[in-house]
Amino acid sequence: MKSPNGQRENWSSNLGFILAAAGSAVGLGNIWKFPYIAGENGGGAFVLVYLVCIAIIGLPVMLCEITLGRKTQRNPVGALRTLAPRSSSVAHLLGVAIVLGAICLIAFHRYGWGALSLGLGLAVFRHGWTVVGAMGVIAGFVILSFYSVVAGWTLGYVIKSAFGLIDASSVESATNHFVAFAGNPGWSISCHFVFMVMCVAIVIKGVKVGIERWSRILMPMLLLLLVVLIIRGITLENGSAGVRFLLSPDFSKLTTKSVLIALGHAFFTLSLGMGAMITYGSYMRKDQNIFTSSLAITFLDTLIAIMAGLAIFPAVFAEGFEPAKGAGLVFLVLPAVFSKMPFGTLWATLFFLLLMVAALTSGISLLEVVTAYFVDERKWSRKRATLIFGGVIFLLGIPCALSPDKDIVGWTRMPWLQNILVKAFDIKLGCFLDVMDTAASNWLLPLGGLFISIFVGWIWGTRKAIEEIREGSHNFADVHLWSLLAGLRDDPSHNSDVHVITLASVWGIFIRFVSPVAVMIAFLHTIGWLDFANKGHAPPPQPPPAVEQVDGAVATQE
Repeated sequence: MKSPNGQRENWSSNLGFILAAAGSAVGLGNIWKFPYIAGENGGGAFVLVYLVCIAIIGLPVMLCEITLGRKTQRNPVGALRTLAPRSSSVAHLLGVAIVLGAICLIAFHRYGWGALSLGLGLAVFRHGWTVVGAMGVIAGFVILSFYSVVAGWTLGYVIKSAFGLIDASSVESATNHFVAFAGNPGWSISCHFVFMVMCVAIVIKGVKVGIERWSRILMPMLLLLLVVLIIRGITLENGSAGVRFLLSPDFSKLTTKSVLIALGHAFFTLSLGMGAMITYGSYMRKDQNIFTSSLAITFLDTLIAIMAGLAIFPAVFAEGFEPAKGAGLVFLVLPAVFSKMPFGTLWATLFFLLLMVAALTSGISLLEVVTAYFVDERKWSRKRATLIFGGVIFLLGIPCALSPDKDIVGWTRMPWLQNILVKAFDIKLGCFLDVMDTAASNWLLPLGGLFISIFVGWIWGTRKAIEEIREGSHNFADVHLWSLLAGLRDDPSHNSDVHVITLASVWGIFIRFVSPVAVMIAFLHTIGWLDFANKGHAPPPQPPPAVEQVDGAVATQE
C-alpha cells in the first residue's frame, strides 16, 4: 500500500497496530461462542486449557504471520512469493501427492472433490508455496461474504432494539421474530449491504486514516460497552450464578474433546490462516516490537472473550433462562432476557451495538486482505480494489442471505444450486451459508495455518525469521529465558552468544514441531476425521458434512 508520497503506509504507532490487529481477532465468536464453550467444558478449567493452547499454537503461528508481513512488506501472496525458494522439492512432492489423490477421487466418482483437488495439486506443483498465500486471500474473500450477512443481522437488531421493534416477551416469540427477520430477503440483504458499505468506507481511506483511526475508536468503544454490560449483569440478583457458570473450574467436564475444542478455538479466534495478520504485519515499521505486540493482541482477544461471558451469563441466569449454544443464545435467548430487565430496550441496544462493533473490526481486516492483494500484486488503486471487491463480496453474500439456515429457509429459494452441489460433492448441505462457512473454517483456515508454520519452520527457516523479529525485540532472541523471567535482562553477565534457552529457541521448537502437530489435530477434529469420543476410533476419511449452525469461521473472528 502506497501513501501519497509513494512510500508504503505504516501504522502511526504500536498501539494503533495492536488495536487494529486485536480488532481483527475479536469477532462475533468471541461474544457468543467462547463464553458458552467455556461454561460447557468445565468453566475455569477450560479457560486454563485454552490459555495453554494459545501458547502452543496461537501465539507461535501469529508470530510467523506478522513476521512474514513485516519482512516482505507485502500481502500474503506477495510475502510467500518473495521468500519461497524458486524450486521446492517439498512443494513439488506435495503437488504430486494431491494430484494422485484427485485421480483416486475421480476414479471413485467423487468428481467435485476430485476436480478441486486436481486444481489445487497442479497449482501447488506450478506455484509452490505462493499457493498458501493465495489460500489466505481466498479465505478472507469467502469468509467476509457470509460473515457480512450475520453481521448484518446484528446491525438490524441494533435498529430494531433502539425502536422497540423486537417481540421478545418469551424465547418462543423471540425465535419467531428472528426467523421472520433472517428469512426476510429484504431485511437480510439490506443489512448485509449496509455493513459492507461500512467496511468499504473505512478500508478505502487507507491504513492510517481508515483502519487505524477507526480501530482507535471502535476498540475502546467495544471495551466500554462490555464494562457497562458487565456491571449491569453482576449487579442483578443471582447474577453471580452466571459468573460461576463461566469461571468455576469443573475438571469433571474436561474431556479429551474439550481439549480439542480449546485447541481449535485458540487457532480460529486469532484470525490466523486467513492472511489478516500477514497483511497487517506488512504495515509495521522495523522498530516496532513483533513479540510484545503479538502478546498484547492475544491478551486482548482472550480478555474480551472472557469479558463477553461476564456480560452475558449473569443476566441470563439472573432472569432464570437456560443458556443456549451459538447464535441461539444471541438472537433467541438474550432478547427475551433483556425484555425482562428494567430499561431492557437500552441494554438490548447496547448489546447488539457491541456485536456490530466486534463484527466491523473483523470485517475491515478481511476486506483489507483482498484489497492489499490487488493493490500490491495487480497494481490497482486502493479505491478501485476496495469498491470492486467490496461489491463482488456483497454479491457473493446474497445467496447466503437467501439461504441463511436450514431451519429458516434452507434451499427452498435455490433448489437448483443444492442439486448441483449435492451431485458434485455428495455431502449433506444445510444451506448455502453452511457451504461457505465449512469451506473457509473447516478447510482453508487450518490448512493455511498449518502450511504457514511448516513454511517458516522448515522452508524459509526459523533463523531468518528470528533475525527479522530481533529488529525491535532483541530480548526475544539474545537474552537467556531464565534471565528475562528473573528481571536480569540488562545484566551483561546473563547474556551470551553461545547456545542458551531464549524465547527464540523455545518458539523455534514450537513452530517446527509442536504447532504443526497441534494444528493438524485441530484440523482433523474440526472436519470430523478425529473423534476421541467414539472410543478412540476415527471414522474413515471422507469429505465432511456441512456444519449445521453459524459457528465455524464466525467464531474465528473469529
